[in-house]
Amino acid sequence: MKTIPIQPAGEDEEITVSLYAAQEKIQARAVKGVFARWRWFFVWATQLVFYGLAWLPWNGRQAVLFDLEARRFYLFDLVLYPQDFVYLTGLLVISALSLFLFTAVAGRLWCGFACPQTVYTELFMWIEHRVEGDRSARLRLDAAPMGPAKLGKRALKHGLWGALALWTGFTFVGYFTPIRELAGLVASLSLGPWETFWILFYSFATYGNAGFLREQVCKYMCPYARFQSAMFDRDTMIVTYDEARGEPRGARSKKADPKALGLGSCVDCTLCVQVCPTGIDIRKGLQYECIGCAACIDVCDDVMDKVGYPRGLIRFATQNGIAKGWSRAQMVRRALRPRVLVYSGILLAVSLAVLGSLWLRTPLKVDVIRDRGALAREVGQGRIENVYRLQIMNATETAQTYELSVEGLPGIALESGARVQVAPAEVRAVAARVQVPPGAAASGPHPIQFEVRAEHDERVRVREKSTFLIPR
Repeated sequence: MKTIPIQPAGEDEEITVSLYAAQEKIQARAVKGVFARWRWFFVWATQLVFYGLAWLPWNGRQAVLFDLEARRFYLFDLVLYPQDFVYLTGLLVISALSLFLFTAVAGRLWCGFACPQTVYTELFMWIEHRVEGDRSARLRLDAAPMGPAKLGKRALKHGLWGALALWTGFTFVGYFTPIRELAGLVASLSLGPWETFWILFYSFATYGNAGFLREQVCKYMCPYARFQSAMFDRDTMIVTYDEARGEPRGARSKKADPKALGLGSCVDCTLCVQVCPTGIDIRKGLQYECIGCAACIDVCDDVMDKVGYPRGLIRFATQNGIAKGWSRAQMVRRALRPRVLVYSGILLAVSLAVLGSLWLRTPLKVDVIRDRGALAREVGQGRIENVYRLQIMNATETAQTYELSVEGLPGIALESGARVQVAPAEVRAVAARVQVPPGAAASGPHPIQFEVRAEHDERVRVREKSTFLIPR
């Protein structure tokens, strides 16, 4: 951080104090190692799913499509409607519980390896590294005056950033507007205002967050960094510097004996700071800015190899494990502590409940609405008739024929058609005339039940309650 000195002022002189703390741009050094490979694995895995899933065909349509205009949400063979909002609630509960569980066990691994902010920052930094060079080259470029070479590199970098951001925004909107249709609209320059707005908005968000804000999002904008302390304890696996082994730190030759010099294993190369995407010094202990990406572990292990010291000066460990000298096996066994078991049990129960509900979900929905214009009337042979409107929703992607029936009063019968056909993923309103013979029941309202069942699948059936009114 840069400090802004405040000059003493005279009696009548005003002092202006800026509340913004200026900060040096972080130019992270490229790193190789086990955890770097894992980060790139998650970059590839998440982006193959994100960019590829939108183009995957399924049953003659897009495999995953959130059609807000038609109010249908397609997830492979599953068709959901706004009435299925409870499943979204279940998904959010599962996500929250998973976050609590994984954080209690292994800290901010989500942030360091699979969070969209981390993934896109990694992609943008890769482009920056390819165009402008490694950390030292980028620092020299930043310090150099603007000229043709610098302008060309910056233009190429921002052009590639912009192209990736636009493709990301286009793909995002492609989950709400069929992506092949959206591509045709883009090619013919006939995008609607809403598609245009959301493509540009999401592109700008990706470009700004991954290209410029980067660690600022993790440190100041993301609330997770602030409440992580409530989910951490001394048995949480975090990126840890072994202070007892590393201190006192200091430079030395490879052939020197650190014990003879009174030094620890840390050679004070500061590479762990140079590779950190948030610019912290892990040797100062646990800090809320640490996203658990383990870049410092990779570079420190590489340095330890070069100077001939054992690896693990910076490693994934627990605070109790470091303080008590536990082995990795002992620290892993402590993962099964009460809070983790409670989180696991609740997460398992909620997940099974949501999956069971989806498995047992009936792909048919029925609403019964009384005809307000004719509550009850007498028809031929003194029979009493009530009229209803049945809203029948076919939640499958094949046309269905349903059989209608009614029960609840002696001699009750459905005088309108007992069979109705509904197109795939459509809602059809059907008028149902229900009659009872004279004297079937006393005057007043009486409970009845409608049953709608699929003609070719007895398991698909829905019963809905209503009332039958007999006039005085």
